[in-house]
Amino acid sequence: MFQVLGAHVLDADIVARQVVEPEQPAWREIVAHFGQKILLGNGQLDRKKLGAIVFHQPDERRMLEQIIHPRVIADINRQEQFLRETDPERVVLVDVPLLIEAAMHTDYAIVIVVYVAEAIQLQRLMRRDHISEEIARQRIAAQMPLAEKIKYATYTINNAYSFEHTLKQVSVIYKDISQN
Repeated sequence: MFQVLGAHVLDADIVARQVVEPEQPAWREIVAHFGQKILLGNGQLDRKKLGAIVFHQPDERRMLEQIIHPRVIADINRQEQFLRETDPERVVLVDVPLLIEAAMHTDYAIVIVVYVAEAIQLQRLMRRDHISEEIARQRIAAQMPLAEKIKYATYTINNAYSFEHTLKQVSVIYKDISQN
């Protein structure tokens, strides 16, 4: 929605996928730590196998984050700097699901948290990833609760209702931040 309104949006999930492509340094470290068993036949990471490990073993999740997060942060910083230099009038937003958990929120003057009630979050996660309720609950439990994240927010967006309701909130926030 912010992109449609005119902002550049850098997506940390996309960057995270790029840094773990086969033969990239992060990929090599992940394979060295977790072994060949977490690879698909084409050399890509088997996200389901890796997820099953890291969502059940907090130490392994931290290890994976230590491998991936610094590279994602560095790449996002490079992209953000480039966009600010080449298109200084446009708003640049960085979409980072683990922004607060990774302590990256201190790098930004504005933090926007999109939230829903946990029951809706659970339902949407199960539907999106085609996973069981048990697995979805484990994934949610592995993250900071949304109520805690809201405490760090400059702006919040309640995404529990219609597309139009969310768009109105986004539009108000975009107007505010693009004027600053």
